[in-house]
Amino acid sequence: MSGKLLIVSGPSGAGKSSLCSALLERSPNLYLAVSATTRPPRPGERDGREYHFLTRDEFERQRARGEFLEWAEVHGHLYGTRKRDVQSMLAAGRDVLLEIDWQGAAQVAKRLPEAIRIFILPPSLDALRQRLVARGQDDKTTIERRLAAAEAEMAHAHEAAYQIVNDDFDEALQQLLRIYRSA
Repeated sequence: MSGKLLIVSGPSGAGKSSLCSALLERSPNLYLAVSATTRPPRPGERDGREYHFLTRDEFERQRARGEFLEWAEVHGHLYGTRKRDVQSMLAAGRDVLLEIDWQGAAQVAKRLPEAIRIFILPPSLDALRQRLVARGQDDKTTIERRLAAAEAEMAHAHEAAYQIVNDDFDEALQQLLRIYRSA
């Protein structure tokens, strides 16, 4: 028996990480595929838990060997999902959650069209700006870059089978749970 593959995308600050964490807590057969990245760890992040932190050279070598199901460069850093991680969980009958950007979601959907694509949207760009400022992880220049990127990313929301506006967290989580459980 093969598991389900759920892909959650959305711009930085839309709440996809918080929603994915809450979904995982409520779904015992759902497992997060940990992505690889070349960006440095944020405070409190641990290698192998939030990401597999790689040097750019390590990432490039793995990419050249075809080890990634998908990969993209986002905000100057490389991100990717290792094929073996996803394939082994699906083959074991586990459901797999990918929290990746829209580019990666499109790549995975081409290879695995049965994947369930969900796009998380902020209620507005102003709300997104407030969230990015409030989380206190980025300087003003980075926030402006993320907002510009968010507009471009949100233009791809229609490519996902489902769109969830994260205006009210509890309601957005309920929508996410309904989509996962009915798939």
